[in-house]
Amino acid sequence: MFAPFADPIVFLFIGSFIIAEAITLHHLDKRFAFAIFSLRFIGENPYRVLFACGAISAIISMWMSNTAATAMMLPITLGVLKAMDELHKEAGGTSPIMGSRYATGMMLIIAYGASVGGIATPIGTPPNLIGIGFIQNLAGTKITFFEWMLFAVPLTIVMFTFLYLIMRFLHPSPMVSLKGIKTYVANARGNLGRWNRGERNTAIAFLTAVFLWLFPSIISLILGKDSPFSKFIGSRLDEGVVAVLAASLLFILPVNWKERQFTMHWERAVRIDWGTILLFGGGLSLGKLMFFTGLAEVMGKGLTGITGASSLWGITAAGTLLAIIISETTSNTASANMVIPIMIAIAKGADVSPIPPALGACLGASFGFMLPVSTPPNAIVYGSGVVPILKMLRAGIIFDIIGFIIIVAGLMILCPLMGWT
Repeated sequence: MFAPFADPIVFLFIGSFIIAEAITLHHLDKRFAFAIFSLRFIGENPYRVLFACGAISAIISMWMSNTAATAMMLPITLGVLKAMDELHKEAGGTSPIMGSRYATGMMLIIAYGASVGGIATPIGTPPNLIGIGFIQNLAGTKITFFEWMLFAVPLTIVMFTFLYLIMRFLHPSPMVSLKGIKTYVANARGNLGRWNRGERNTAIAFLTAVFLWLFPSIISLILGKDSPFSKFIGSRLDEGVVAVLAASLLFILPVNWKERQFTMHWERAVRIDWGTILLFGGGLSLGKLMFFTGLAEVMGKGLTGITGASSLWGITAAGTLLAIIISETTSNTASANMVIPIMIAIAKGADVSPIPPALGACLGASFGFMLPVSTPPNAIVYGSGVVPILKMLRAGIIFDIIGFIIIVAGLMILCPLMGWT
């Protein structure tokens, strides 16, 4: 009953959380963010700054938790807004930027961007790993790190494009130009100084993990899945093993050898979100029990009777919608744990592939945008005082509807291409 607590994906959680903790500890996330802000493309256009804030949040959340990505981006974005406020006043502006619709849009795009970016990789957000775990354990199909990215990254790009357009339309900027914003970014980047040993070591561990996560799939593409070498590499470089191996490098690579200081120490490593790890293990255990005791099948038949969904894409749409609705009032992790096993049972009962419905529920669980309680990134930006709840509700409803359409349409296009139907 408790065997799922030792599932390899649990160790993928632990290793990736420790790497993310090191990235935060050594400020590698801030260095990356300000490097993006320094790009010529951003310039002095307020809408490009809006795009950059959301894109940075999305890219960072591909590799660390959505909550951590939003928490990191919040002070940076507030600093950018304050600099814009001063520039606006110097230019003779009367209404403050901080109280404008544009400021609300900046806050919302970093929160929503983090949730959207988390979809792109298996480690981006807990529902992804929960979905992968259930699909492997209950449907008998293993989705590799590379395969997940192959279908999830295009969906993420489409979702973020619509997110940016929604924020630009709902939250226009009162400023035409941001002359002087480059100075603020340059000063902030200069305060970080040169790369130190901790940052370099963290980058080595992170890049090692990414390379080894992708390497088995690359070998399979080149030599074929049935190649002896591909099978050997795939069986040895499990995602959980790679995560723990890369995280272990942080405890070995020294920052100051004379003082025996290393890139990561256990006192800091234990700060990772053990609650999510235990919740994940418990969710897998509960899901298996629901499935093998027949409870998931009974609930699935009841849901099918209510919705009338019986075809593959009808079940997928129902699962996606159910996960989105539940994630508005409960955590994304809880939503995924509840809905995915039910959708797999429904699909098996209808004699259709369980993978698209499971993926629909998995992705839908990440779409909780209407309320501050829907997901931690929403709560973080709401706490800034810049986001009125009605504006979050309006933007969230619109993006939930568009997200539902993108998920279902994207799965209808991509799942057949991936051979998951």
